[in-house]
Amino acid sequence: MELLDGKKVSDQIKDEIAAEVAQMVQRGEKVPHLAAVLVGNDGASLTYVGSKVRSCERIGFESTLVHLPDTTSEEELLEKIHELNMDDSIDGFIIQLPLPKQIDEQKVLMAVDPDKDVDGFHPTNFGRMALDMESFNPATPYGIMELLKRYGVVTEGKHAVIIGRSHIVGRPISILLSQKANPGNATVTLAHSRTKDLKALTLQADIIVSALGVPHFLKADMVKEGAAIIDVGITRVPDDSRERGYYIAGDVDFKAVSQKASYITPVPGGVGPMTIAMLLKNTLLARERHRSKK
Repeated sequence: MELLDGKKVSDQIKDEIAAEVAQMVQRGEKVPHLAAVLVGNDGASLTYVGSKVRSCERIGFESTLVHLPDTTSEEELLEKIHELNMDDSIDGFIIQLPLPKQIDEQKVLMAVDPDKDVDGFHPTNFGRMALDMESFNPATPYGIMELLKRYGVVTEGKHAVIIGRSHIVGRPISILLSQKANPGNATVTLAHSRTKDLKALTLQADIIVSALGVPHFLKADMVKEGAAIIDVGITRVPDDSRERGYYIAGDVDFKAVSQKASYITPVPGGVGPMTIAMLLKNTLLARERHRSKK
């Protein structure tokens, strides 16, 4: 069994981007600028955005955090998005989800300029990805593909089962794994809450990507020997015996499943760090696109 170490690979990617940024500085060029919009004070969102800001500092990006109160109206948020769309100094920006109940998430994501949508959530980018055109791929699926690539996990001709059909992970990773590319060229089954006899499907799978958010859902008896396991789940499980009062769990029963897997991602330290690394890579791409248009 080989551990797919997302922390290690994400650090490599950040070092590669930092080297590119250093060359930009030497040439006197503008460095990439990433902005993040956070509405409210959700604990997990604050942690995640803080990590993005620190990552920007580490690799030499400029970063801006737009922190709005949870009482912000949809109209006010849309106005702020319009400002960011028009701001030439910002190459890309993200809207941190979830948003407060008074705001329509879909309407907000649709308002982001596709050329600055480094999260890859806008229908224009999703559609371009589905058509094998250059686009900003959603950061988490993009990170999974990069992990598979850098560890040399063979996907061609393999059966991949994706558990979960969200627009953020499940659907896009099913598209990317089926594309004519390396990694890619897999035969993909997209499973979800209405799938019958999921265990029969996962036992056939050479690659399993679990993106459910249900702790320890994937058990060893659901996995065949030698399968590659990608655990996207990350859930805070209450535990009074721990100082924080909780522990972080993935979708996979790691201890048991790792005994059968050929490759497996840990939680934490697997897919999570890759998501931020690929967001930075998308921002670098956005900066290159903006320069080419001038």
